[in-house]
Amino acid sequence: MSPFLIRILLPVLLLVVIFPQKSKGEFEQWCIADVQATDAELQAAMDYTCGEGGADCSKIQVNQPCYFPNTLKDHASFAFNAYYQKFKHNGASCYFNSAAITTEKDPSYGSCHYDYTP
Repeated sequence: MSPFLIRILLPVLLLVVIFPQKSKGEFEQWCIADVQATDAELQAAMDYTCGEGGADCSKIQVNQPCYFPNTLKDHASFAFNAYYQKFKHNGASCYFNSAAITTEKDPSYGSCHYDYTP
């Protein structure tokens, strides 16, 4: 290979190695209810997030876009994510006494949109 090509390709190669391209969703995370959590754990955590925790849980109220499916797990997932997205940059985690987990798959469905804050 000619020295000219090496001088051109080497810096490009180093940039690719040092600053690899990341896929659009690589760091996107949502917080949802853990399927292993009990109803009591989910309810306690949801009561906190929608109450003193300060999450906006209005979309899981009757006649709102995230009310259906009307299950504790689905409503808790929405509430956990609303709280997590609102406060994650202030140190909040997606734990809720082991009632929640993070996912890289957007849990939004139909007209129910789960917020994501970069």
